[in-house]
Amino acid sequence: MSRLEVGTPAPDFSLPAADGSTVSLSDLLPQAENGVIVYFYPAAGTPGCTKQACDFRDSLASLGGAGYAVVGISPDPVDKLAAFVEAESLTFPVLSDVEHTALEAYGAWGEKKNYGRTYTGVIRSTIVVAPDGTVALAQYNVRATGHVAKLRRDLKID
Repeated sequence: MSRLEVGTPAPDFSLPAADGSTVSLSDLLPQAENGVIVYFYPAAGTPGCTKQACDFRDSLASLGGAGYAVVGISPDPVDKLAAFVEAESLTFPVLSDVEHTALEAYGAWGEKKNYGRTYTGVIRSTIVVAPDGTVALAQYNVRATGHVAKLRRDLKID
């Protein structure tokens, strides 16, 4: 899959959320003054993904105050995401992409290498979509720990 570049149109998506609703990028953009932070993660409930989700949760007030909305996307089914949201008290939409449509469109699904093994899976990524629907920032192969702090620095958010 090809990665998104800054300035290119961000693909719209419409996916089921942990709360049973359907969330689309086109629905989120008008609500976010400075854009939408879309982050892709491999699996709800795993240590790294939990750390990353909790970092976003804990930074949500400052991100929202700076005009950004946050949405997380994984290939997990809705019921697993619902348990994840409840267990971690997540306060932003967490979406299910079991068919990998958004993951592939955003270049967050592809070949990975881990401990000498090659396989296909989620490439931990964060894309910031500007209010006009274009990519403002694209980060691939991010680390679960410390990523939100780096993202805040990159976006110049205290």
